Amino acid sequence: MWAVITLVTSSSFWLTVAAVVGVVVADRIVRTIRKNRYFASEYFQALKTEIGTVVSEHNEVVEYVEEIRAQGSFELGSSSTGQHAHLASFENTSARNYRRDRNVAEYATHVHNASLQVVRSASADPIKYLMKYFSIKADQDTLADVQRVANDIARLEEAVANIGVREEAIAAKINPPGFILKHYREEFWSQVGVHLSPITVPYPQYKFQYTSAAGNSGQESAVTLNTPTLEALSAILVEKIRWAKSAAGQRALMTANLRGQIKERDNFACVNCGVSIQAEPHLLLEVDHIIPVSKGGLSVESNLQTLCWKCNRSKGARIT
Repeated sequence: MWAVITLVTSSSFWLTVAAVVGVVVADRIVRTIRKNRYFASEYFQALKTEIGTVVSEHNEVVEYVEEIRAQGSFELGSSSTGQHAHLASFENTSARNYRRDRNVAEYATHVHNASLQVVRSASADPIKYLMKYFSIKADQDTLADVQRVANDIARLEEAVANIGVREEAIAAKINPPGFILKHYREEFWSQVGVHLSPITVPYPQYKFQYTSAAGNSGQESAVTLNTPTLEALSAILVEKIRWAKSAAGQRALMTANLRGQIKERDNFACVNCGVSIQAEPHLLLEVDHIIPVSKGGLSVESNLQTLCWKCNRSKGARIT
C-alpha cells in the first residue's frame, strides 16, 4: 500500500514539474514570436528612420569617448613596498591554526603596506599621506601629471554621463514594450543601430593596507582619484610649489566649478558654431583655453570659452 502511495506521489511530482517546464518553454516561444513581430513592424521601422540622425550623433559621441579613453593618462605615483615580493614564494606550513593567515597582504604599485597607525592617519589626511607614501612630489612635473590625469578624468566623466543620457532619451523616444528591454536589451540597441559603449571612468585607487603578522586582522584605507580628490591634490601642490603662473599651475585652476561657470556664462552654447543645449538637449560641451596653456594662456575667464565637442576636437591646441 505504501509503495502505491509513494508511486502516485512521485508521479504527481513529475507531472507538476513537466507542466511547469512546459509553461516556461511555451512562454519563451510566445515571447520570441512577439519580439520578432515587434522588430519587423512598420511602426518600429518608422521610429528607427525618424531618430536616425539622433542615433548617428550618439554613435559619433561614442567614438569620441573611446578616443578620450585611449589617449588618456590615469596613473600617478606608486609605492615601493613589496616591489620584489614576486621573487619569493610563501606557504603556511603550520600544523595548527591553519586558517590564521586569512588576511594576506596585497603587493601592488597602488598598495602601500603600512602600520595600523599609518592606515588610520591616511583615512584622516588622505592627500598628505598619498603624496608621502606614493612618491607624489611637490614639483612642477608632478603638478603637470596630476593635471593631465584630472583633465582626462573630468572629460571622460562628462562624456560617459552624456552617452548614458543619450541612450535613455533614445529608449524613451521609441518607448518599446517592457519585455523588449527586459529580455532583449542588446538586440533592441542593435536593431536601433546604437553603438553601446562599455567604457567606464578608470579611477585610479590607492590603498594603505595593514595586515597583522599572523594574518588574524587586516585594515585598509583607500583613496580614489576622482575629480574632487584630484582638484584637492592640485590645490595643495600649487600652494607648496608656488608656481601658479606655470602651465601646470594654470591647469590646476581649471576646476569643475570654473568649467560650470564658463558654460553658464556662454549660455550653454558653443561660441564657435552656435549650437546650444536648447537646440540639442543632450549636447556635449567642453571648456577650452582660447590661447592654449602650452603657449602661455591663463585659466582666466577672458581666456576661456565653451565649445561643443566637435569644435573642440577640431581646434586641438591651435590658437583661433
